[in-house]
Amino acid sequence: MTLSLPYPLGFSTLDGRHNFALYSETADAVFVCLFGEDGAETRVRLTERTGHVFHGFVDGADVGSRYGIRVDGAWNPGEGLRHNVQKLLLDPHATAIEGEWEWEADNQAFFAHDLNDPQALNDTDSAPFSPRCVIVDDDFDWGDDRSPRRLLSETVIYETHVKGFTQLHPEVPEEIRGTYAGLAHPAALKHFTDLGVTAVELLPVHQFVQDSHLAEKGLRNYWGYNSIGFFAPHNEYVSEAAGQGGGQVREFKQMVKAMHEAGLEVILDVVYNHTAEGNDLGPSLSFKGIDNAAYYRLVEGDEEHYFDTTGTGNSLNVGHPAALGLIMDSLRYWVTEMHVDGFRFDLATTLTRQGGDAELHSAFLTLIQQDPVLAPVKMIAEPWDTAGYQVGGFPADWSEWNGKFRDDVRDFWNGTDAVLGTLAQRVLGSPDVYEADRRSPLSSVNFITAHDGFTLHDLTAYNDKHNASNGEDGNDGESDNKSSNGGAEGPTDDPAVNERRDRKRRNLLATLLLSAGVPMLLGGDELGRTQGGNNNAYCHDDETSWFDWRAVDEELLAFTRDLIALRRDNAALHPAWFRQAPGTEDAQDTVRLLRSDGEEFGDDDWDNPDARSIVFVFEHPSADSFALLLNAAENGVEFVVPAAPGDEWELALSSDPGQEVSAPVSTLIGRDGSFTLLRSRAS
Repeated sequence: MTLSLPYPLGFSTLDGRHNFALYSETADAVFVCLFGEDGAETRVRLTERTGHVFHGFVDGADVGSRYGIRVDGAWNPGEGLRHNVQKLLLDPHATAIEGEWEWEADNQAFFAHDLNDPQALNDTDSAPFSPRCVIVDDDFDWGDDRSPRRLLSETVIYETHVKGFTQLHPEVPEEIRGTYAGLAHPAALKHFTDLGVTAVELLPVHQFVQDSHLAEKGLRNYWGYNSIGFFAPHNEYVSEAAGQGGGQVREFKQMVKAMHEAGLEVILDVVYNHTAEGNDLGPSLSFKGIDNAAYYRLVEGDEEHYFDTTGTGNSLNVGHPAALGLIMDSLRYWVTEMHVDGFRFDLATTLTRQGGDAELHSAFLTLIQQDPVLAPVKMIAEPWDTAGYQVGGFPADWSEWNGKFRDDVRDFWNGTDAVLGTLAQRVLGSPDVYEADRRSPLSSVNFITAHDGFTLHDLTAYNDKHNASNGEDGNDGESDNKSSNGGAEGPTDDPAVNERRDRKRRNLLATLLLSAGVPMLLGGDELGRTQGGNNNAYCHDDETSWFDWRAVDEELLAFTRDLIALRRDNAALHPAWFRQAPGTEDAQDTVRLLRSDGEEFGDDDWDNPDARSIVFVFEHPSADSFALLLNAAENGVEFVVPAAPGDEWELALSSDPGQEVSAPVSTLIGRDGSFTLLRSRAS
């Protein structure tokens, strides 16, 4: 006789029967609720309990079955107990979810408490308005699929959105635009490969919740940082033909397979730091009704309230085995079953807070480092949360979004005083952040723009944010953007302003793609994509955020392709170290820093508030070498060009369309606000 097992959690198959397991320390009873095509509900009580895991066979369940769970137990918010059997909850390990929460139908239904009295139990049944979990057949023909496993030194990341990238793409069939299938279409793949990026980083694709407060304003959560299903691909991104009854899993796998065939890695932006259930006044959709204290950090001595370092109302309790195990199971699932190649962790610092403070040797980081499935994949941290900034504080085999790179490069090209020294640090891979811990520049994911903030176009076209359409009276979004409109706010016909903006966009792109580290390009920046000055378009699932393929800046696109190709094809422009690696003291530096007069910098030069020009010489003993001349001054600067290491210098690329170089070159005028890249071919 086959016995029910407590692991794995969620649904699994044992000798042809469907076993279900759920962790809860505080529940009195757990029911699996099966739903027929007519909506009729059949409850199956789990009769076995091993440790804190309820489990049992669910006869009548099969592939394609729709289900949810109900958990009965104590209701005592003051002690952190929020069980309400009237709430249909999502299985934390569900791999597919069908439908969405119908906020407009009965807003009260999703709350375990009475909206007028948070201490009172709300006995409204939420099932009629709730989505369903789906039992999925995991079989998929991966063929000979293999991860490209690109070296970090070869990696160029492209941050984009599953829906927004293809929603308006004229070459993608209309029926698959905005879907996983659309992103796998040859037209989409061709753009990535022609551009030269090596990894596509997708904004959140875990199942997330559409916020009720946005729905009331006629808006929608576009970015997706409101996760609830850590194993399920978001169901709104599946094509209608594939359907939400498991089709999203197959379609996601097909997308990954197609990207791998094109030589592209897939990196997921994951949100494990919080969920969509909010604070003590938020809805009860899954974890809150299963075991509130196991999955969420509660305020010690005031367990009615949540300890929040995310700004969303709650933080996952990574100090508890249940929450930590959920995260680890999810990560392994996306690597082993979905074949993804890496993760970018939203507000990763929260995940290192076991007892309150961020810890380098936290259980979360330690478990990933020793896990044979996870250790080989790319791990990228957003190294901050609302309680602290931790750039440089993650393990050596992690990379980090480097906000200092963004800020210092923007400052330099804005002509800010006394930033030449920090600009040099960023171009060199931020040794001031990483070198003391013997970490390479590849620890730094460099970026100028990201989904959160201005696009590159808007960074150079607006001084101020224009977020009125977000419905928050302009109070949302960052106010200090380190942006500059070039002389006019927003669209203009002034040719001088537009030329100035064009130069600056190229300056910023060149600094990004010619610096040591791992460059990340915001999707659409190469096209000149604009959000009309909105720097917080999280709630715009519309033309504000979608890529407008009818308005492509073809010259900027070609320029970006050329830049990426230069980086890819020339070893001097993408070394693992620009300076000597620790333990290799006999090696020669591969970069020299010179003043515009050709002399080396003295200590006092870095503090000169008027210094706005610099020369980086990237040398290679057996390949082409380069000289990068940067001038952020408002006037032209005469550069004394150092002797070429190989053949005479020639022009490789410049943001100044009138820049000319005639060999032999000893001096060169760098016009105001421009860069010039010179090339010396190996003899």
